Amino acid sequence: MRIESMVVSIHQQPAKLFFAGFFVLLLCSLLGAIFLFSSSLKAQERQEKNSDEGDTGELRFLSYNLRNYLPMKRRVKGVSVEDAPKPDDEIAALIKVVVSSKPDVVGVCEIGGMGYLKDFQSRLKSEGLDLPYIELVQASTEYERNLALLSRFPIVARNPQTELTYLIGQQRLPFQRGILDVTIAPNSNYRLRLVGLHLKSKRETPEADQALMRQNEALLARRHVDGILQQEPGVNLIVYGDLNATKNEMPVRTLRGRFRTDTYLKSINMSDQYGFLWTHYWNYADSYARFDFVLASKGVLAEIDKKKSYIPHGEDWYLASDHRPLLLVLESRDQ
Repeated sequence: MRIESMVVSIHQQPAKLFFAGFFVLLLCSLLGAIFLFSSSLKAQERQEKNSDEGDTGELRFLSYNLRNYLPMKRRVKGVSVEDAPKPDDEIAALIKVVVSSKPDVVGVCEIGGMGYLKDFQSRLKSEGLDLPYIELVQASTEYERNLALLSRFPIVARNPQTELTYLIGQQRLPFQRGILDVTIAPNSNYRLRLVGLHLKSKRETPEADQALMRQNEALLARRHVDGILQQEPGVNLIVYGDLNATKNEMPVRTLRGRFRTDTYLKSINMSDQYGFLWTHYWNYADSYARFDFVLASKGVLAEIDKKKSYIPHGEDWYLASDHRPLLLVLESRDQ
């Protein structure tokens, strides 16, 4: 009996192992199915949340001086023509530069009135870049060298400054191009405030010293920035544009503010594919300089991707403009 019992026990062992293995496999399959179902629900929740919040990914902002996209006196086929528009070949080169940069928002200098802004917008759209939301700030002098902004995202606030003035001696002068100030909403949880500038050019004028005029405009612009930072501590603020000054000159230093303070604006240095930082070429003097800047508040610094931000440089850059644009890339999510 003892021998038979041992034989039966030995023969029953494989069956027990089989049922035990089957049970373990069944349990693992059940747990796996529960995990996959849970992961699917979480993914669906994330997708629905992102759908509700909108695009929380990369935002590409382009700052560009368009070089006289406006009516002015020009030589056309050797003849001087009043109120002639920017030539078509220059516009085509300009559109190519902008479209190839794939921006979500474009801030520009030296554009004409609303008709010219609409023309610029339409040409971009015909090349696949649809920027339906626009802002135009009319200049007080010098043809219609206006500031404008075009955006893929809604503009939820506007605060243009077009009537600012300052004194030089006994003479009161206007802030020539004013200040563009908008807030855009890339998604429901993120806001980006953009302040556009085009300070007085280096061209001599009979009204007053051009350098002193530019410095006074920078002071007014900085006062406006201080007001923003006081009202909205931690605001995601970008100040951009053609400052007609290099980083060591007073207008740029004034705009940046006091170093190592909460209101200091950091200059986001960008370069082209060759490592050069210049943004303006003056052919008369054969000189290159960095006149165009993107300045960032403390609140937005963590969102900026410096490695992806750069100066676009194509073959026809000078046909398009005497300036090169700046492309800033940031994450539209507070960090």
